[in-house]
Amino acid sequence: MDIESLRRFCLSLPHATEGVQWDNDLLFRVGGKMFAVASLDVTPTRVSFKCTPEKFAELVEQEGITPAAYMARIHWVTLHRLDALEEAETESLIRESYGMVWEKLTKKLRAELEAGTN
Repeated sequence: MDIESLRRFCLSLPHATEGVQWDNDLLFRVGGKMFAVASLDVTPTRVSFKCTPEKFAELVEQEGITPAAYMARIHWVTLHRLDALEEAETESLIRESYGMVWEKLTKKLRAELEAGTN
């Protein structure tokens, strides 16, 4: 996986948007809430995302994966290389992150996004 394939995948999720913030971090959001962040100013590119507490504990035991700075308390991890996991697993985990964020959006906002009014 490279940054372009990561970007294409994240933007393929319904209602996902992107933007640059904090100098040079590419944020992927749904309903204004982050579900993944790629660090563009470091090589290799890093990506961070939300996961369940159980998956968080499992992932941080693996080489090349650490608790995400400032976000570990809410179970975000950082992959220090885009190939730290198989591409399919990375995509599955980011899809789960997206799903967790989507479920936390208000019903009203979800309805607006689905109707295309937001």
